Amino acid sequence: MCSGNGGYAEYAVADWGRTTPLPDSNMGWAQAATLPVALQTMHDAVMTNGALKPGQTILIQGASSGVGLMGMQIAKAMGASQVFGSSTNAGRRARLAEFGCDLAIDTSDPAWPEQILAATEGRGVDIIIDQVSAGVANANMRACAILGRIVNVGRLGGSKGEFDFDLHALRRIAYVGVTFRTRSVAEVREINRRMRADLWPAVEAGKLALPIDRIFPLTEAVEALAHMRNNQHFGKIVLAD
Repeated sequence: MCSGNGGYAEYAVADWGRTTPLPDSNMGWAQAATLPVALQTMHDAVMTNGALKPGQTILIQGASSGVGLMGMQIAKAMGASQVFGSSTNAGRRARLAEFGCDLAIDTSDPAWPEQILAATEGRGVDIIIDQVSAGVANANMRACAILGRIVNVGRLGGSKGEFDFDLHALRRIAYVGVTFRTRSVAEVREINRRMRADLWPAVEAGKLALPIDRIFPLTEAVEALAHMRNNQHFGKIVLAD
């Protein structure tokens, strides 16, 4: 299993440092295909840039996405005391508990930061992994603990928006942006190495996994993309040769 470019091709080349043998288990190719990007992205966000420590609290914005579901599982596996996850879809929120979520929130409700503050006895969360960005940026800071960390992983809600600089300073928040696009080969290899060091026993034991919404043959890649754009899936969509 690997991450890299050319994933829609019958054959592709990946750097050895971002490839990993399948576990010695009954894991199939479809499940294996769902794991590398989610594991690498979220271990880097939660553990390296988020600096999660056992007993801390964390919020995953956009938790019903594949990487979001993995992020919650990683946080639980690495000792988070409370894991919060967001989704604006009621059906998806109802399923987040299956993946380690202690409290699912609806960010279309303007009062959602108050729910986080109430659940953390007024302190706020230590870490926020944000895949939404623009529309929730200021609310994130309201829900974040003093000296908390916000890791900007994705911008599903827009790449530009209002930012309350005074609130950012008041809460003394460390705001970190991450992307694979400007990382060197050596940096990506190190991300994969760190992920394997922390998580591989749990992967081998089947404790970290993602639901597969639907498998499409490679010849139906256009239909698979349409299914993804429809935004009704839960978990991963897989192309299979």
